[in-house]
Amino acid sequence: MALDTARKRLDEMLADLERSITAVQGEHPEAEHHTADAGASLSDTDRVDAALAALRRQRAEVLAALARAHEGTYGKCVDCGLQISEGRLEARPEASRCVACQGKHARLRR
Repeated sequence: MALDTARKRLDEMLADLERSITAVQGEHPEAEHHTADAGASLSDTDRVDAALAALRRQRAEVLAALARAHEGTYGKCVDCGLQISEGRLEARPEASRCVACQGKHARLRR
């Protein structure tokens, strides 16, 4: 993927994530002041918190990818230094690892 194309996609992803984070924060049950039963409220709060955490993680990945693009290291695996495949970058422009290193990283995190 051309660097200009990657930057444009990453910028678009970042804008979408920012909008999503704002929207999910607006859905937070605490802001609605409903007097639903405590169990339902807790599960809604947990759902919103989990969604926000996932969106914030993805935003951090996109910001890191933009930083790598700025530094000239975009498209290189942060672990092994090899080029990340074009297909992987097409599917996940924010990817920081090649498929092999991502698999190792995921297994270590479990």
